[in-house]
Amino acid sequence: MECPGLDMCRRSIGASLAVLGFLAAQSTASLAAPPPLSVPTSGGQTNPDGTPAYSGLLGDLNRSNFLLGTLFGVRSVLSKYGISLAIQETSEVLGNATGGVRRGLAYDGLTQAILQLDTQRGFGWYGGLLNISALQTHGRNLSADNLLTLQTASGIEADRSTRLWEAWYDQKLLAEDRLDIKIGQQSVDQEFIYSANGAYFVNTMFGWPLVPSVDLPGGGPAYPLSDLGVRLRYRPINALTIQGGVFNGNPAPTTGGDSQRADLSGISFPLNGGTLGFLEVQYIYPSLGGMEYPGEGAPLGHIYRLGVWYDTESFSDQRIGTDGLSLANVASNGMPLQHRGDYSIYAVADQMVWRQPTDPNRSVSLFGRVLGTPEADRNLVDFSLNAGAVLHEPVANRADDTLALGMGFAHLSPQVSAFDRDVAAYAHLADPSAFTAVRTTETYVELTYQYQVHPWWQLQPDIQYVANPGGGIANPGDPGHRVGNEFVLGLRTNILF
Repeated sequence: MECPGLDMCRRSIGASLAVLGFLAAQSTASLAAPPPLSVPTSGGQTNPDGTPAYSGLLGDLNRSNFLLGTLFGVRSVLSKYGISLAIQETSEVLGNATGGVRRGLAYDGLTQAILQLDTQRGFGWYGGLLNISALQTHGRNLSADNLLTLQTASGIEADRSTRLWEAWYDQKLLAEDRLDIKIGQQSVDQEFIYSANGAYFVNTMFGWPLVPSVDLPGGGPAYPLSDLGVRLRYRPINALTIQGGVFNGNPAPTTGGDSQRADLSGISFPLNGGTLGFLEVQYIYPSLGGMEYPGEGAPLGHIYRLGVWYDTESFSDQRIGTDGLSLANVASNGMPLQHRGDYSIYAVADQMVWRQPTDPNRSVSLFGRVLGTPEADRNLVDFSLNAGAVLHEPVANRADDTLALGMGFAHLSPQVSAFDRDVAAYAHLADPSAFTAVRTTETYVELTYQYQVHPWWQLQPDIQYVANPGGGIANPGDPGHRVGNEFVLGLRTNILF
């Protein structure tokens, strides 16, 4: 391809290197998490005389928890054998009115299906649960196509595919179910580094946070990916829970490239990577079996989590090659220096701060989550933060509605910024007026409202604003400028079939 001029070619060198590095990181990131899906524990609602209710297509839509009721009796039949089935479609349209590499709208959607077998209900074996789930993702990816953000706009964005998601067995043990063990294909974002209040938002990073999303191989075993492993959870006292897990070090069968495309069906079950370990301690109030006394009112509950993850895989240096030269140096061999192992420490807090005395459904909760890693030489992001507030029942007598305001912050590691400065230095040798962006931080704010139309149908208008997208990355379509700040509007709908 010919350049319009030598000066323009020189100006684009630094921007091209930074954009290529950014896109490589994006291709390996997991995109978590999808909206929570509750699995029915019985075959469906029943009438007062015990006969099945809402069994036909589009039954009593104002009362049924499911659009299709008992699925023509299928749920009732499965329930006799301890089997539950849940199907949910999440569809959304998001668009950026300002900023990005281009402006426009994009549709994307996710169909989730979960099949669970309760061994107690099925054949009298206490404490066992078998879970198999699948995903079908469709539509476009606004974050990749238009925004080039690190903290992607939607938690359901993913490559188009139909894939197995999770396949595991969980067994409760000891008195009072104080120990349980889960083994199989697992998506760890469902249990680790989790914030219950973060689940109300649309932006990805309120689910699986940014540090593991961009620093772990393949983005870690989180939506839409999963990994073979074992998770143990122990409750020594009612208020304290300790959980840990060991998983394959990479959810994809290969390193590098797009981790989702490396296993589009989700059935490769790789075991050729290193080892990824999690350890998390949770403090819960009120604890299981806690007492409530007359006149005191319902307690303001909270869950605090403190944890760490460690991965034994090899990680590429963000700046230096095996020859000791900067990777931005034209004399470099282009082979990043390798480092063994990587880890991060995190803390999560969910705290209810207010509950209306006359209507306990109306409450306000705050949440915060921080993650950090000192291993700046091998990580794209060394610190991320999420925080926000959730108001339940913002409108009187609408107990299932929520209004939520939250934010996210990401800090690019010093090694990444140093690499960008190296790119700038070498570009300025060729052209002193060349523009090169040095990536630093990215911040976003989100305001969202969940409106419960029917028990099975939810609408969610959403507004997001992103400052310094990609940490300040240069616009590949206009290398002389950064990607502009983005105002994103969207509407999501969740339908439980």
